[in-house]
Amino acid sequence: MTEFGREYGDGLYALCAEEKIAQDVLIQLQTLKDAFRQNPDFIRLLSNMSLSKQERLSIVDHALRGQVHPYVLNFLKLLVERGAMHAFADCLAAYQEGYNADHQVIEAEVTTAQALSDDQRAKLMKKLSGMTGKDVVLKEKVDSSVLGGVLLQMDGKRYDNTVRSRLKNIQQTMAGE
Repeated sequence: MTEFGREYGDGLYALCAEEKIAQDVLIQLQTLKDAFRQNPDFIRLLSNMSLSKQERLSIVDHALRGQVHPYVLNFLKLLVERGAMHAFADCLAAYQEGYNADHQVIEAEVTTAQALSDDQRAKLMKKLSGMTGKDVVLKEKVDSSVLGGVLLQMDGKRYDNTVRSRLKNIQQTMAGE
């Protein structure tokens, strides 16, 4: 994460937390991130220095006024003014960290060979919540190369209980004999 992203994301979070709108703004920022990912040309347009600053600000204003909270709109305008739309993801990451810390939320990325069933997801979230004492937000990935089992990354740690990992360990053990 860049220093710029940390500073601006933390600043926006502090303002929203004080106003007690942090969760609503977080949802809007996450929605925007997804929209930007699906429409990268929009970010390129807002970063295009051949357009005047006023034109770029007008584009943001017309596209998002009434669609997002005024703080979000003004934040995006600030990024456009600074020529820093490329830092949006870093700003969101810093905002998310502040929110998670204040609300006892931990993110866990789980990778499985097949999508988790609702029952599996509920059991995993309950177990992780019990281990951490925090609310767990799962980010799920499906990767058939894990073959089976679960690869979990949480709180800077990696827990690998996949068939792929177990097979690799067996292979290393046999090669060492």
